[in-house]
Amino acid sequence: MSRRIALSVVAGVVVLGGAGAFALAYAGDQPPVLAHSTAHYTAPEKGRSGSFTFTTEVTASSGVKSLKVLGWPEKSEFAKKQLTAKEMAEVESATCKPTGEHTARCVYKVPVTAADATSSQHGTWHVAVLATAVDGSTTFDRKAADFTVG
Repeated sequence: MSRRIALSVVAGVVVLGGAGAFALAYAGDQPPVLAHSTAHYTAPEKGRSGSFTFTTEVTASSGVKSLKVLGWPEKSEFAKKQLTAKEMAEVESATCKPTGEHTARCVYKVPVTAADATSSQHGTWHVAVLATAVDGSTTFDRKAADFTVG
């Protein structure tokens, strides 16, 4: 092998190795990713409470720290004034259970009483979520899922 080819091969290995190290370092800084988000609303009936359930999978390279969940009616102040991640910090959290090294299944479930259903705005609702990884990175999805209150 000529010296010129050998130097080219060595230079290529150094460049590829550096690019690989950069890619691994960058991958650690990625925000959480949401997948398979669903929302389900069951109205109360015949003296029994209904429920609202939101489920999603969250993946974060450093691990999942928390998931905040807020259901909001399409015809509300949040439709006019954009809901922010900062406002989400004050809402209730889902329960997250690890399903893998970097993934958790998060479920938020609350009962819905007849009084809740009567006083709630009917129509389309959206679910906003704020996912936080152990490293502090966040993902905010203003409309992670939709459901209908009848």
